Formats: sequence, structure tokens, C-alpha cells
Amino acid sequence: MSTPGTAAAQTELDRWNTRYSQSEYVFGKEPNAFLASKAGLLRSGMSALSIADGEGRNGVWLAAQGLQVTAFDFSPPALIKARQLAAERGVEVNFEHGDIMGWRWPKESFDIVVAIFVQFADPEMRAVQFARMQSSVKPGGLILLQGYTPKQLEYKTGGPSLLDHLYTRELLEHSFAAMEIVEISEYERELNEGARHSGMSAVIDLVARKPLS
Repeated sequence: MSTPGTAAAQTELDRWNTRYSQSEYVFGKEPNAFLASKAGLLRSGMSALSIADGEGRNGVWLAAQGLQVTAFDFSPPALIKARQLAAERGVEVNFEHGDIMGWRWPKESFDIVVAIFVQFADPEMRAVQFARMQSSVKPGGLILLQGYTPKQLEYKTGGPSLLDHLYTRELLEHSFAAMEIVEISEYERELNEGARHSGMSAVIDLVARKPLS
């Protein structure tokens, strides 16, 4: 994706706005399965950041676990639906409008930073995203990340069509080398996360902990 403010970035925003303007929740209302599987790592009162949170399914779920959640997305229609979902589930989430390059990214402010299928980012933007995620997590805090691997191009059941937007084990190990890799796992499984993530898929999960010093 190009730098915010360029014609390419506006085209990308228009594309997502069109998707999110439909009444249906594009990726469903339930949390990502990988994120939900990590409920045992969460404690009530923790602070969490969910980046590019879309229609709010993951941020709302985190809040339902008792976390203090901030979430951002660059699509105004997505944020409208995210706030509606939070109200429907009876939880509070601090939803903010912003994108990867322009959001405020407070330093060492969150116990948990979550990035689920944030794969519109090209390599340049992804490097910024990963660096800012690591800056924003507190010492001892966790990053929870899931994305598609290059094998996903064979399945075509979701995600980008560009190879350089996909994740490999080597990429994640290099990008998060300053952190403790608690878990990294590549596998294939059936996804059922709305119309856009549906069917057999090739994914990679990462759980990484920021050192205390």
C-alpha cells in the first residue's frame, strides 16, 4: 500500500469503504480463532491495542474479556459498525480513526498488541507497522499476530494476491528478533470468518514477548 495521501492510498481506502458499507459484517462478528485460542494469556484490566481492527470483532472480544481496549482503523464505515458491535455486546472500546503510518502509536503503553491479517501493507509499510507495534507494547507485554503465508496463493480463500504482502517464518523471526518468540506456527486449516476469510487456508501465528529490559 502506498503512503497515505497518495492516489493509490485513496483507491485502497475507497475499496475498503465500499466493502464495509454493506450491512453484513465482512469478516463476521466473532473473534479470530487464533486470538480466541490465546484467552489464557489475557487478564482482566490489561491494556490492549488492536490495529486495523475493521468492524471491531477482535477489539470487542478483547473488551469482553475485561481488557481496556484501544483499536483503530482507517475506514469510517468500519468504525461505525465496530461501535455498533460494541454496543450490541455491551462493552466499551476506544475506537479511533487512523492508519498504520499516521496513528499516534504511544510508546510502551499496551500489555497486548494484536494484528490479525493486516496484509494490505506492502514491505515498506509492514516494516513501519512491525517496528511501531514493538515500540507500543510494554516491557513484558505480548504481540499476537496472525497472517497468511505464500501457500495461501494456492487456496485463494482470502488475503492479498501479492506475494510480498504475505508472511513467512523467516520474515517474522527477523522482524521480531529483538523479542522472545514464545510461539511461531505455520499450518493449514479451515477458516470461517465471514465471506472474505472462508475455506482452507495457509496461515502463520506468532506470539512474541518484549523483554523486560
